[in-house]
Amino acid sequence: MKNRTIANLDHYLEQFERKVTALGAVVYFAPDAEAASKYVLDLAKARGVRTVIKGKSMISEEMGLNEQLTEAGIEPVETDLGEYVIQLAGETPYHIVAPAIHKDRHDVSKLFQEKLGTPHIDNIEGLGKEARQQLRGKFIVADMGITGANFLVAETGTLGLVTNEGNGRMASSMPRIHVALAGMERVVPTMEDMSMFLRLLIRSATGQRISSYVTLVNGLRRPADEDGPEEFHIVIVDNGRSRMLADPELREALNCIRCGACLNACPVYRKVGGHSYGYVYPGPIGAIVTPMLTGLGDAKDLPFASSLCGACKEACPVKVNIPRMLLALRRDLTDGKKNPNDKRSTLAERLSFKAWRVLFGSNALLGLSVRIGRLMQIPLVRGGVIRWLPGPLSGWTRHRTLKPLPSSSFRDRWADHLKDADSPGHRQ
Repeated sequence: MKNRTIANLDHYLEQFERKVTALGAVVYFAPDAEAASKYVLDLAKARGVRTVIKGKSMISEEMGLNEQLTEAGIEPVETDLGEYVIQLAGETPYHIVAPAIHKDRHDVSKLFQEKLGTPHIDNIEGLGKEARQQLRGKFIVADMGITGANFLVAETGTLGLVTNEGNGRMASSMPRIHVALAGMERVVPTMEDMSMFLRLLIRSATGQRISSYVTLVNGLRRPADEDGPEEFHIVIVDNGRSRMLADPELREALNCIRCGACLNACPVYRKVGGHSYGYVYPGPIGAIVTPMLTGLGDAKDLPFASSLCGACKEACPVKVNIPRMLLALRRDLTDGKKNPNDKRSTLAERLSFKAWRVLFGSNALLGLSVRIGRLMQIPLVRGGVIRWLPGPLSGWTRHRTLKPLPSSSFRDRWADHLKDADSPGHRQ
């Protein structure tokens, strides 16, 4: 179903636009993050908005929207508890689903003391209560609510939101203006399709049968409704997704439902953490999506940040073949034929790898180079480790120490072992 939707994405997006426009919404197709941000900022300025409450939205992180709202004199307030903690800390999300998973209750208590002037709170329930008290007033005074979108249902023009805190429901119904931000791949054909994806998303993201809140938004507030927005705007963002759609080898990445299961299964992500990826989307899926959003040359390290063990593919509920796409990106970076402007390897890098290939292709040359290396490292070894390397090699020792080359190779030691085994009187 997902493959069929992506293959006919233009049809389903047009159908969704017709349906939701008939319900009173305004749809804007943004070609990039800059255009999407400009639309939201222009709308907020035109309506005299001073405070914006935000539900969880990775697209808004992709747009850098909070910083732009702040520069325009508009206060953005994250209302997802994890995003609220991250906003106070001045950090970016650590995980797609759980943005503050790297902070424990002591970290959050200290942060609240520093940023909010609260007393020391040692329990999680108390921290949640404090966040609720801080945020409730913002919900009441906000002129605009901004949310993401887990699903856009083409059949009915329905926006689907999945949350566990209820903030998405409040952000979409309490302010007089509701703006929903969605990647263009969020569309699904029917309500029945969405119900299937709800089961997959929630189970894979948090292990629940159903999340605490599944919110369906269908247009503006009607006369009989107790709440709801007076204006409803949906910004559907491209920002590099068309490049993925046009590439038969990478199109499959648009099937991702952003459950975060691949991050949880990835041994590399679990070791280095989300901030090591340097952009909005961490983990295995981020290593594919980010190069398409920023340019392959600007994210050339990410396709190599994987062991290719396949755990991400096994964990993925829609079986996105992440290892295959990572290999395709590595190939594109190496040969530069597909995207010549993205081939950013320097002459020194290319010469170094050619030399490496020659050395490792010859036992004699490799043995000779190791013997030379043992002699050259003597002035650099201190306390059994190498703490500094000269010139272009200095990057290896900037944040770590290196073990020196051993006095004998494994082959030498194995040969000695065989000699000892064959010697008279040797006992096994």
